Amino acid sequence: MDFSSLETWGYLAVAFFAFGGSLMIVAAAGVFSYMGKMDLTTALAIATVSNYMGDMFLFYLGKYQKKEIQPYFAKHKRKIALATLIMRKYGVWAIFIQKFLYGIKTLVPLSMALSKYDFKKFGFYNVFASIVFVLTIGLSAYYSSEFIISVFNYIKEKPWIAPMILVVIVGAIWYAMEHMTKKR
Repeated sequence: MDFSSLETWGYLAVAFFAFGGSLMIVAAAGVFSYMGKMDLTTALAIATVSNYMGDMFLFYLGKYQKKEIQPYFAKHKRKIALATLIMRKYGVWAIFIQKFLYGIKTLVPLSMALSKYDFKKFGFYNVFASIVFVLTIGLSAYYSSEFIISVFNYIKEKPWIAPMILVVIVGAIWYAMEHMTKKR
């Protein structure tokens, strides 16, 4: 095994970041697969397993390590309340929905665990949610790779655009999270 190749480090990066639920790494795996740098099936399989394990780990922490994790979430009471509301409103679908929502994707498994949701039931639905999440993001990126690559080439020609895009994205996420977690 060559530890200096993009393929090796790419698969390790997919495993590591998909564990945390990263949309971007799954999309990157789709684009790299399109470019022939990774195998699409292998990359998506690694992402699915890793994503599943990440949410199961969070559920485990919420279920069996409550006291140890509570200090870390003291500042996020509104987000936890929002995650709990999503869980109560959408039930099982919350497991699927949370995969696509930055800002609360870590909190839904924790909220479900804290609300005494069944571990086996969560694990069962999480398998399918992980598959849907990875296939949706990974295949979307794979099939739109030409467009994504052209955007990156355009940004490479005009590097001042990248910081502007980053500021807009971060600002939009911050605004959305502030708006969604405000008391009404």
